[in-house]
Amino acid sequence: MLRKACVVSSVFFVVALSLAAQDSRHFTFSYAFTIKNLSAGEKVRVWIPAAQSDAYQDVKIISAKGDLPLKKTSESRYSDQIYYAETSSGPAELHFDIEYEVIRHERVALGQTAPHVVPVSLSSSEKQQDLQPDVLVPVTGLPAELAVKVTQGKTQPLDKARAIYDYVFTTMRYDKTGTGWGHGDVLYACDAKKGNCTDFHSLFIAMARSQGIPARFEIGFPLPPDKHSAEIAGYHCWSDFYVDGKGWIPVDISEAWKHPEKRDYFFGSHDVNRVQFSMGRDLRLSPPQEGKPLNYFVYPYVEVDGREYPNVSLAFSFTDAGASIATK
Repeated sequence: MLRKACVVSSVFFVVALSLAAQDSRHFTFSYAFTIKNLSAGEKVRVWIPAAQSDAYQDVKIISAKGDLPLKKTSESRYSDQIYYAETSSGPAELHFDIEYEVIRHERVALGQTAPHVVPVSLSSSEKQQDLQPDVLVPVTGLPAELAVKVTQGKTQPLDKARAIYDYVFTTMRYDKTGTGWGHGDVLYACDAKKGNCTDFHSLFIAMARSQGIPARFEIGFPLPPDKHSAEIAGYHCWSDFYVDGKGWIPVDISEAWKHPEKRDYFFGSHDVNRVQFSMGRDLRLSPPQEGKPLNYFVYPYVEVDGREYPNVSLAFSFTDAGASIATK
């Protein structure tokens, strides 16, 4: 009995150690939700963000099930993938469950050569797209004034981006108390100097764009680095900025704030403990929603008779591949 316990402990230790040192993470991810308290005869429309493969994650859809047929579509601006469904005669509840198998790769764009760094050269029009303001992310006014002060004496985009990163890191506080946080409202962030990942990275993006540095917003879900399976309570977001000759460079300032010993790492790197679902702000979905553009798109968006419907119960979870070995 003692030997068996030692073997189990050893296996768990090896798996945990490999998680800490790995440059990729292999897991399944469950994206499930239920739309509740629907009334007969109402027109229900459902948009679901869909994870997709890119240079930093390999995504396989194990199953995509729902109480309505799902149609795959694509948002036009950032090519975000979407599952769409609609009905005018559904039941009082509608349930959907999409299961993924994912291999997420570490991104290291600065300081060393990494296998998943992708050289990119943006055209002038592509740069302009990622220099434009979003509704809650102005590139003039207060964030621009801050950026001028923070980058004083800096001439190179990489140095300017690092100065902005350090400003957000030292000025903002990860704090989800009160109201106003979580919308990625740059003026709120400038005033309150607190918020969550959305607020941190919106401020970074606004300041970077005001200095002529293209920057973009990405959102998905975090994976606990110290667990092999768990429910996921909510989203996580991060950012990239673009420098000629280097391509897109990742940052994660809110994770650096939580783990200050990794402050340098998260300027130029993203770890494996995440899965991305979409990119961009102010999104017009496909087919177009009747409501205003979405601030960001990581949770299912539901409209009933043309109005946003909030009565949706979420259930997200993950399990590392091979995690069951450690618990036997």
